[in-house]
Amino acid sequence: MQDGIKEVAKEKATGFIEWIEEILNYSLVSLGDSKLTIGLIFTLIISFIVLFIITEWIRRLLVQKVLSRYQIESGTRASIGMIVKYVLILAGVFSILQTNGVDLSAFGILAGALGVGIGFGLQNITNNFISGLIILFEQPIKVGDRIEVGDVTGDVIRISARSTTVVTNDNITIIVPNSQFIDSPVINWSHNDRNIRFNFPVGVSYKENPEKVKSILLEAAKENDGVLNTPTPDVLFDSYGDNSINFILRVWSSEYINRPKVLKSQLYYAIFRKFGEQGIEIPFPQRDLHLKSGFEKLEN
Repeated sequence: MQDGIKEVAKEKATGFIEWIEEILNYSLVSLGDSKLTIGLIFTLIISFIVLFIITEWIRRLLVQKVLSRYQIESGTRASIGMIVKYVLILAGVFSILQTNGVDLSAFGILAGALGVGIGFGLQNITNNFISGLIILFEQPIKVGDRIEVGDVTGDVIRISARSTTVVTNDNITIIVPNSQFIDSPVINWSHNDRNIRFNFPVGVSYKENPEKVKSILLEAAKENDGVLNTPTPDVLFDSYGDNSINFILRVWSSEYINRPKVLKSQLYYAIFRKFGEQGIEIPFPQRDLHLKSGFEKLEN
């Protein structure tokens, strides 16, 4: 009797396995000489998930362990990592499809149909994707750069295939399509290095000594920790204005590249204080109004 129970259980297990195999082998669609079954779909899904996990792990290993040993900027390391990841994903997808017996020749028709769809409905996505590849290869911008594009000003924190993430000084995250960096003029404040020269206009009264004004301006600049000593600050005698003689204080800074208004405010505070201590007059617009009365003529 015990043998009979084992035999029945064995038959049920065999039947269940055959039922599972039948479901997995059920053909949903044909691709050329191959059939797309439920089992193949599950295999492809799992394989693609593993592929994405492995490529991301390789990207992080390359950026954090390998490239970090060399004198390569963080933005450049991130771009190289993304390029390697995309190449591995592309190669892995074709390898997985071939290994699982998927007829790749059938994708020729699919690619043609997809090309028509891209030409009409996916123009922007394709444009942004290609622009992203151009950015990764040519590197007009990198992670960590201070940029201005259109009305957006901020620091680049991430470059992906479709868009670039920029954070403003107000900690607002803006997602900018990659095509905007290719089609529009872009100001990259830190493309070569992070040393930037700022120009701050200053006006004083005509009665003041220009050499004394220059000395005060340079003193205010050198006392500021955010101003670089090399290159040295300098002062230009800019113009004779309507109410003032105008100077330009030129300073170099790498610390305030993303906060130029903060540096401007600090210097103006110091200049105003020093002008007050030295008795330097800061002019304001003045107008002389001359009135003539015509009442006498009217009365005569």
